[in-house]
Amino acid sequence: MRLALPFWTSIQPIYHSHPAEVAITAGHLAEVSGGRFRLGLGVSHVPAMKRLGIDTGRPLGDMRNYVGAIRAAERSSGALPPIIIATLRDKMLALALEVAEGAVWANASRSYMPEQLEQVPLDRRSTFSLANMVPTVIDDDLGAARAIHRRTLAGYLGLPNYRNYWKQASYEQEMVAIEAALEAGDRDALPALMTDRWIDDCTISGGPAQVRDQLESWFAIGVTPIAVMSSTSGGQLKAIGELFALYS
Repeated sequence: MRLALPFWTSIQPIYHSHPAEVAITAGHLAEVSGGRFRLGLGVSHVPAMKRLGIDTGRPLGDMRNYVGAIRAAERSSGALPPIIIATLRDKMLALALEVAEGAVWANASRSYMPEQLEQVPLDRRSTFSLANMVPTVIDDDLGAARAIHRRTLAGYLGLPNYRNYWKQASYEQEMVAIEAALEAGDRDALPALMTDRWIDDCTISGGPAQVRDQLESWFAIGVTPIAVMSSTSGGQLKAIGELFALYS
């Protein structure tokens, strides 16, 4: 039995490439894959763009214009694949609902997701793609798994848009303490400020049965979990192997 698995960019930063070039590449991939390709687009993060010498504008306006330019190039590109927009807070989700065929989060709070999903009309939930890239570690030692997640998420704590999202998701106390540590230049204090409650809400940890249950909990609220794998005993290749073994 052959499975027609979809695949997508998650996420292609819009500031890296001209929209006409992206449209042509995306159209080609959609054609040769038999329609399995999805085009995931995001604004990335200002610090990452600054390191590349790229000036960014206003995220919402830039994303709207970029998607419009891609669609305008469809005559040259051929039929475009569905467009998925990287979102985090409500305004970008609203834009995705307006101009795209789906939205994808990264490191989202599972407890907060149902509130955000109230924006998605019921008559669109069967066709509008919803996904979340969730850091995942398969290990019965929860302390070891959480330690990996703390290292993974530490970089995101330096991004104001993520801290503002987590404040909105009911983690204001954690984020205010973290902002104070960052202001003081004390990054060594961050792991102790990243509470288990917050870690467990934004990641997946545990033994095989626990991880399967947590993945299913995302499906249950209408969001496809994209397991971003790490391992306590090896690199990402081993971690991906552990995910495959989970369902073998």
